[in-house]
Amino acid sequence: MFFKKNAEKESGITEKIRETFKDTPTLESDRLIYKRIVPENAQDMFDYSKCEEVTRYLLWTPHVSLTQTEKYIKLLQKKYDNGSFWDFGLTYKEDGRFIGTCGITSMDDDTRTIEIGYVLAPEYWGKELAPEAARTVMRYCFDTFGAEKICGKFMEGNNGSMRVMTKLGMTLEGIYRKSMYVKGEYKTIHVYEITKERFFEVNKF
Repeated sequence: MFFKKNAEKESGITEKIRETFKDTPTLESDRLIYKRIVPENAQDMFDYSKCEEVTRYLLWTPHVSLTQTEKYIKLLQKKYDNGSFWDFGLTYKEDGRFIGTCGITSMDDDTRTIEIGYVLAPEYWGKELAPEAARTVMRYCFDTFGAEKICGKFMEGNNGSMRVMTKLGMTLEGIYRKSMYVKGEYKTIHVYEITKERFFEVNKF
């Protein structure tokens, strides 16, 4: 599933998301704080972005230096300011570390659908932090932007991401075989989704 991005028709969800992330809000859940990614996060981001195990099922390759991460975060400041980047940085309350990101990757005004994505440092895997982060961001998207449906997609083999989406109550919408060219080969993509009504039925706050 690939969503339309028409620069000439930005209204509804798209416009709200762009305006909101120009001045990124701060959110909070039991163990996490969600806020704008800033240069001070560079070392922590590099620590996980350099790992092959983190990027194996992502579109980007491991960062090769702290300088690369610093340049990336510098670029993000411009993207935040013009409303073209919609990720929250995640800070783990227990130790104060920046441990990953969770946010919006695309949206469709016609169907009022938002796609989310997330990345987490490997030492924080297995602590139920990815579902906590995604659940918080999804609730924010439903409550703030008026989304009617949220979806997520992952490359075949990424069973960890599948487990996260299942825990959120998302169900398989479709399997798109060899539909995305990534790192020199075509990948099969699994798409999961959940409606607003179903989300609040199965996720208690």
